[in-house]
Amino acid sequence: MKTNTLRIGIVIGLSAAASAAFSQTAPASNPYRVLKTTQTMGTGGIDYVYADNDNRRLYVPRGNQVLVFDLDSLKSVGAIPNARAHGVAVDPKAQHGFCSSSPVVMWDAKTLETIKTIEVQGRPDGIEFEPMTERIYVFSHSQPNATVIEGKDGSVAGTIDLGGAPEQAASDGQGHLYVAIEDRDNIAVVDVKTLKVTAHYDLAGKGGGPAGLGLDVKNRILFAMCHDPQTCVVLSADDGKILATLPIRRGTDGGGFNPATMEAFSSQGDGTLTIIKEISPTSFEVEQTVQTKPRAKTCTLDTKNNQILLITTEPAPGAASATTPPPGGERSGRRGRGGGPGMLDILVVGR
Repeated sequence: MKTNTLRIGIVIGLSAAASAAFSQTAPASNPYRVLKTTQTMGTGGIDYVYADNDNRRLYVPRGNQVLVFDLDSLKSVGAIPNARAHGVAVDPKAQHGFCSSSPVVMWDAKTLETIKTIEVQGRPDGIEFEPMTERIYVFSHSQPNATVIEGKDGSVAGTIDLGGAPEQAASDGQGHLYVAIEDRDNIAVVDVKTLKVTAHYDLAGKGGGPAGLGLDVKNRILFAMCHDPQTCVVLSADDGKILATLPIRRGTDGGGFNPATMEAFSSQGDGTLTIIKEISPTSFEVEQTVQTKPRAKTCTLDTKNNQILLITTEPAPGAASATTPPPGGERSGRRGRGGGPGMLDILVVGR
């Protein structure tokens, strides 16, 4: 009787251990991969890609226009003309779209009809919607570093000196905007009510040239994707304390965080996408490195499907390869917005 009881206990224990092992390794059995790729012929350089999740549209500035695709089918649904832009942001309440061009173009997010153009100073590059104040931040590597625009009517609310060259930004929706300052190796913290910088979080030599930025709003954690070294610096959004550093790959220029999966991600020009798992607010690991395509260095999140979309260009069949900049590298192709005829590739990465 005791022997049978012991045997049963052993079997139960082994089953429980196997079940626990399976639960721990389950994500690896269902890895991220490229689910879909589309190609569209066109002309001109690209930079940021943006998903308007509410209206299920994908925006890709290219050349002298902003291309618009259906976010689910990736079929073309139109374009915003006369908009030589780097990025796009949409105010979901006002249903107004904006692109970081000079001048900034404002359009109806439902009809795609242009409403007005807005004169701004500097050299517009990145762009971000801030939901608490319902304003659009247009970033520039020259002064003024940020021009703040009212989402409802396109009027300019003010400008901000960020103390350096801004790249990607992230809002906590609670009054703070975090901005990666590429040439100063820090994260600027902006009070969105006063339009003042309240702090600079120094990356303390752990990472240089931050470009992509992810934010876990619930746990107040920032993920700064850095060029040199090729590192994700994880830090507290409240005081800038560095929590961890993790390796990424070469040529990062975009990143983000998905609260549904508790994963940060960084897209790299060497043709990789790094997925970082937040196991707990104090524990992080590189979960996977996904092979994408060379120069696919910016990305956006489809929150409905928990998928990451990336863009790149490649020469048209028979065209000279010199029209395409080299993959990876620090800030490779970052300002180069020229380009002859070539294919625009849209990649969808998911499970």
